[in-house]
Amino acid sequence: QLLGEMTHGKVETDIVTFSAAISACEKVGEWERALQLLGAMAHSMAEIDTASLSAAIAACEKGARWEKALQLFRVLREAKMESNTITFNATISACEKGGGWELALQLVHSMAESIVDPD
Repeated sequence: QLLGEMTHGKVETDIVTFSAAISACEKVGEWERALQLLGAMAHSMAEIDTASLSAAIAACEKGARWEKALQLFRVLREAKMESNTITFNATISACEKGGGWELALQLVHSMAESIVDPD
């Protein structure tokens, strides 16, 4: 209910409320809702950050939507936002689960080049 009120402007939103809502969607496997919230966040005054994108990537990973996870990861990289271990791990896991082990391996190499310590 709160998520619906957020997207319809009945609850004041900022980067913290959006990130928390996207993270909650990730925890319950609601990848579509996480992407809707990310879109709403992009259209609002809130600035999308690494935490929000990471949560959306993780939601896509849990929803077996590796293509979407990879697309969001590319958005993060193209925007020159800082990647972290959580971002890389969720994207790598999504690719691996989707049968894209080659992409997963490329991401591991990219992770090392980005000076992010692999888990």
